[in-house]
Order: sequence, then structure tokens, then C-alpha cells
Amino acid sequence: MNLTGNTFFVITIVLVVIAVLLPLLLWGRLRGPALVRGAIRLVMVLFAQATAITVVFVAVNNANGLYDSWDDLLGTSGHVDAANDLGPNGMGGKQISALPKVLQKFEKVDDPKLGSGLVRTELKGSISGVQGEVYVWLPPQYHDPAYRNRKFPVVEVMSGFPGSSKNWFRTLKFQDRVQPLIESGRVAPFILVSPRTMLGDKDTGYANIPGKVNADSWLTVDVRKMVADNFRVSLGPENWAIAGYSAGAHGAAKLALAHPDRYSAAVSFSGYNDPAAEHGSLTASDPDLRRENNVLRILKSAKTPPRVSLLVTGEGADGYLPGLSLQRVAKPPTRIDLRATTGGHVTPVWSRQLPYAFQWLTQRMNLQGWGQGQQGLGQGQSQGDAPEDQVLTPSGLLE
Repeated sequence: MNLTGNTFFVITIVLVVIAVLLPLLLWGRLRGPALVRGAIRLVMVLFAQATAITVVFVAVNNANGLYDSWDDLLGTSGHVDAANDLGPNGMGGKQISALPKVLQKFEKVDDPKLGSGLVRTELKGSISGVQGEVYVWLPPQYHDPAYRNRKFPVVEVMSGFPGSSKNWFRTLKFQDRVQPLIESGRVAPFILVSPRTMLGDKDTGYANIPGKVNADSWLTVDVRKMVADNFRVSLGPENWAIAGYSAGAHGAAKLALAHPDRYSAAVSFSGYNDPAAEHGSLTASDPDLRRENNVLRILKSAKTPPRVSLLVTGEGADGYLPGLSLQRVAKPPTRIDLRATTGGHVTPVWSRQLPYAFQWLTQRMNLQGWGQGQQGLGQGQSQGDAPEDQVLTPSGLLE
């Protein structure tokens, strides 16, 4: 039975009703020794508590997309076939241009909760040794004959931990927030790519850890190459951005700054620099990994400032102050833009940031007026303007 399906949720509600009725009907009617009656009553109380906790968990999980399946919840998913030492560039001595094409079969996603335009495939990463699902959303222009010779820009997106590869479509409601702006020309027609990032029962830290997982190479090599092999997409960094929220925001900032040859822009919603902010992550548990994967250290230690633009949003220590630390040490051509938010570390806050973030990406990646006859962000709207559904106070905080 599907963990996130309506059937299981209804069953949990029915069990709660039964758990409440049983004590009301049987409490005073029990017969037998006092010890037996006490044991039965204790079981009924524990059953009521367990069903109440279960229905709350299922409701929260369905709303936030924490666990996509029973395997994810129980940590029994086998998404890592191998974790070889791939070296500093994550390629294991290979060149991406020399790799054979990875041609995939995609199936249309018909789940109405995920919106329209989605396709899905199962990818086995030849470099990383990781396998998992990848969701791809194609903008309306992709199927327009007028764009048949155009290569499209891409944003690779990541959820928090735990989190589902469906979340940008189910809980953040990307299509509702951004597709109207794409259709009006205010946002470039990005292809959205959402690969599996939950590769076990612990946060990978979006790193390559020999013997455990090669999450970095999965996301920045295998997934990117597969998308370029199957869609009208270039592998050039000027055409790629990466975005995430919470743990995914840490990953987006880290991967973009570490791989300016693969990404030119990134968006971090409520992210952090120090991997230890996610206490259970693999990169937080080892002092060397923690240091190597600290976003601030990556930026500071870069031999040359990475040609990357990074938008960081958040509230206080939850995103904004880590972004401020990055901004203070950044040197051109690195650019760090900050945007303060209110409302906490929750999905609705991140969802409301999407229109601004994708207009920001359109401008930073020089995609204004990407299609002929389209109006870009730079035409009739300044960089500082907020999207229509957001209002900026004088201090820059969202209301």
C-alpha cells in the first residue's frame, strides 16, 4: 500500500475512530481478573495513542513530502550500487565528452497533485553508481515548432531532507507560481529537473564519499548528461542553474560554487554553510568532510573566484546570515544577492519566493527576452521590483 496514497490515509482515520470507540464501549464491560482487565485497558490506550500519532504523521508527510515510499521511511531503499573514489572532479578520470549517450524512456506523470507537463524516468548513473528517479518538467515553448531549433536553459532543483523529488511540483507548486510568468515572458522557459536526492536513511551532504555514496557526481554529472542527451539542452554552465530549500539549499550553494564549470547560478532558500546544521548528515559526522563541504570555506579557498551568481533567502540565522557571510568574502565575478524573508522554515515561505527567484535567474543568466517577441525581466521591470504577489517593506522584508 502506498505510503502517500489517500487509501492509507483513510485507513489511519478509520483506525483512530475505532481506537476512540473501543474504550467507550468496552471499558466498563470487561470481565475477568483485575490484572487481565488492566492489561486490556492499557492496550486500548496505547492503541489509541499509536493511531493518533500515525494519522498526524501521515497528514504531515502528505503535506510536506518528507517520505515518498515505505522504503524511504524505513531506510531500505537501495539507490547506491557503487561508491568508487572518483577523484577531485568527480569523474573518475573520465571525460564527459567521451561518455556514450544515455538515452532514456520517459513516462508521463498523470498525478493531478503534481500538476501538468511532468515526465519521469529511472536513471542508473554510470559515473556515480547511483540509481533513482528523475522528474523533468518541460515549459510550453518546448513543444512549440517556433522553438524547435532552440536549446533551453535548465534549473536542477532539490528538496530538503527527508524529502521527495516530487516536492517542487506537489508542495511548492512550481507550475502554479512560475508557469504564468513563463507564458507571459517575464521568466525564461526553463526546463525543471528534479532528481532523487534521498539516497539512504541519512543526508548525503550532496558530497562524494568513497565507499558510501557519490551524491555530487550523481547530481552534477550523471543527471546533467542524461538531460542533455535526451532534451534540447546544452551542458554549458551558462545554461544551467541549481536551486534548493533547507538541506537542498545547502547543496545548491555548495555544488554551484564547487562546480562553476557546470552551473552559472544558484538559489538557496533557507540554507546553511556548515554541514553540521544538519546533524545527521554524512558530511557533518566527520571533521574532514565537514570542513571540505563548508560552503564558506569552498568560496574562500577557490583558486579563482567562481563565475557564479547566488541568490540566498532566509530569516536571520536560517539562511540570511549564512548568505551575508558569503557576500562579505565574495569577489567578482562571484555575486551573492540576499533577500530577507519572514514566516519561518516552512514550505509556504519558499513557495512564495519562486516568482522572484526565477525572475532573478532569468536576469542573472542573461535570458531576458529569450524568445522572439517575449518580454523579459529587463524590459519594463527593474531588478529590484518584486513579483506581483509579493510586497517589499522599506527594510526589504517580505510581507
